[in-house]
Amino acid sequence: MPSKWLFAFAAVALGASLWAALDPSRGGIAVLLAAFAVLAAGFAWLEGGTSSARDLTLIATLGGLAAAGRVLFAPVPDVQPVTVMVAAAGVALGPRRGFAVGALAAIASNFFLGQGPYTPWQMLAWGGCGFLAGVCRRVLRGRLVFAAFCVVLGFAFGTLMDLWQWFSFYPHTWAALTAVLASGLAFNVAHATGNLILALVAGPELRRVLERYERRSRTEIVWA
Repeated sequence: MPSKWLFAFAAVALGASLWAALDPSRGGIAVLLAAFAVLAAGFAWLEGGTSSARDLTLIATLGGLAAAGRVLFAPVPDVQPVTVMVAAAGVALGPRRGFAVGALAAIASNFFLGQGPYTPWQMLAWGGCGFLAGVCRRVLRGRLVFAAFCVVLGFAFGTLMDLWQWFSFYPHTWAALTAVLASGLAFNVAHATGNLILALVAGPELRRVLERYERRSRTEIVWA
């Protein structure tokens, strides 16, 4: 789909989201439409910077690997390699491809774990992880700094999903918000702890592998 149509869809979805938000009872629809708007704008931005089929192949491969890792770790609540893999992709490949890997990993893994109204927000949250890692790539090359960054991403991911759940399904009160955040704290701690361990063990190594693969994929042989 041309990027101009994606941007148009994003504008329409955002307008519909603002209209739905006028009625508190339509909070779930409002945030779902807002997620679609941001995702459409993100993929339009990605399309504007993706120059070859090799980029798309690389994104699809990494997104599939991250999704497979999530499915593999599914029996362990909120301990999963997706966030670390997406962050490494962002550092190695830049914010555009980091965003795409995260969004693709979310929707691909949910084909096995179950799709739902949370899927666009998971796509947005993991895409945001890849984007932020790409933006901060120059300062995330050390093992400890990268691991600390992944811990922050773990809490940020969980908090965003908690806020979506609160706004969509609970009364819009401070008491309800506090209860939702408190109920999700243990899962967010598990996510952040898993990120810390995985990033310390394999974060820089994964980044170097992705950088090496990316360089090789762009190597062209010219016959004289």
